[in-house]
Amino acid sequence: MKTDSEKEYLIRAIDAFNRKIIVVSPDFKILAANDYVVQTRGMEIVDQTCYEYLYGRSEPCEHCPVERVIRGGRPALTYQADMLPYAEKTLCFYSYPIFSGTEIDAVVMLDFGIPVLECLEEKLDRSNAFLRNLILSSVDGVIAADKTGKIFIFNDAAVEISGYGANEAINHLDIREIYPGDGAREVMKKLRSEEYGGKGKLKSYRMDVLTKNREITPINLDAAIIHEGEAEVATIGFFHDMREELRMKKELEKTQLQLLQSEKMASLGKLAAGVAHQLNNPLGGIILFTKLVMEEYDLEPATLADLDRILKDAQRCRDTVKELLEFARQTRQEMRPHNINTALRRTLFLLESQALFQNIEIDRQLDTSLPMIPTDIQQLNHVFMNLILNAAQAMRGNGRLTVKTGLSPNREMARIEISDTGPGIPEEILPHIFDPFFTTKDEGEGTGLGLSLVYGIVENHGGKIIAGNQPEGGATFVIELNIDSRPNSSVSSSISSSSSSRAPLNPL
Repeated sequence: MKTDSEKEYLIRAIDAFNRKIIVVSPDFKILAANDYVVQTRGMEIVDQTCYEYLYGRSEPCEHCPVERVIRGGRPALTYQADMLPYAEKTLCFYSYPIFSGTEIDAVVMLDFGIPVLECLEEKLDRSNAFLRNLILSSVDGVIAADKTGKIFIFNDAAVEISGYGANEAINHLDIREIYPGDGAREVMKKLRSEEYGGKGKLKSYRMDVLTKNREITPINLDAAIIHEGEAEVATIGFFHDMREELRMKKELEKTQLQLLQSEKMASLGKLAAGVAHQLNNPLGGIILFTKLVMEEYDLEPATLADLDRILKDAQRCRDTVKELLEFARQTRQEMRPHNINTALRRTLFLLESQALFQNIEIDRQLDTSLPMIPTDIQQLNHVFMNLILNAAQAMRGNGRLTVKTGLSPNREMARIEISDTGPGIPEEILPHIFDPFFTTKDEGEGTGLGLSLVYGIVENHGGKIIAGNQPEGGATFVIELNIDSRPNSSVSSSISSSSSSRAPLNPL
């Protein structure tokens, strides 16, 4: 309880305040006023109605502050011009309730002059501008919408993620349109649940949103329901674009798979070398003595046919052994600057006169400004020969072969593309085409080592090769080689391969 001295000082302080302070009952009767009111009016005002005393009205004012406080149970700020449409906006009333228990016993009305109000408004404007800049500059998309789905906040990051302009989204877009299917309903269901960060909140929820072009964009969503009192009035969401993170994660996984595959293939190369050497000598003996028997003995035709079959099968085994030795060989590379375009022209010159290429149109798109590339040209010729022959065989000798050179987008690598108009590579086969001994050719037509050898040569040059399908059909192989740096000396020239680490190009 306050002492009599304290009460006296409070009354004196109120009377000394150079603004109107009026206490009004819920039925608009003036209960008390400070000395400033009495001095300015020069008359007794207690028991008069506030609207009669202040404005000479016979009924309460429009937008009456007393009514607003009693109805809302909390303070209210009202301009004089809101109460009296014909008045100049010179005053602002701050009104607040005085409670007796849970009931409002009276309302205090305190007027402010415009200079004070303008100062407050200036501070409020500065605060709003800071808040607005904070939202607009957020690295995550910020979108807020009312209960009807009308958007009223749409920052720059939201524009970048969605493809909608800010004005377009605020004036025409419904928040439900950025979620695929029943996405908006699912978000609201989770916001009202206790399981996803507490009721009214949704934390780190992975989902997709639709862009203006109806493309799916993965995002990480943090959202909340905005309340006014107990009522839900809006929702706000922070949309973190996951595309770059997912791309980096995919690249990391691909690199890890490549490392594992390289280790596996290094061991396989050593094993292949040992097996090839063990098989080479007995195969040579089989071929030699089969030829001697066929030349030195007068044999029946049926016997000669059987021996000829033995000879052909042995020669096929020898060819396989030769490719195994090539696959596992560990000779030093002769790295010198070479013109890639010249190597491609030479390879095409050797092949285009063959019967397989008679009905194939060759489209040469060779960048004459391409610099000299440090390569072992003999190994690289083998790469070009293998890929071009594979393309011709895939088209069954009829179609268009495109050979293109240039620089990579970052201009740090030479880029060679070899494309065909064949049937393309089936998606289920694509991850395995560089695996040793994997082939789609009929039995006896291929060993499955060609593309493994190609991959190993490119890798040993410090480059990379990727296979994929073109949107319009046909397969494309893309090779990228270092322009300035020599291949990593720590990489053995033994050929290695990759399986699941090979991903299709999209798009090419």
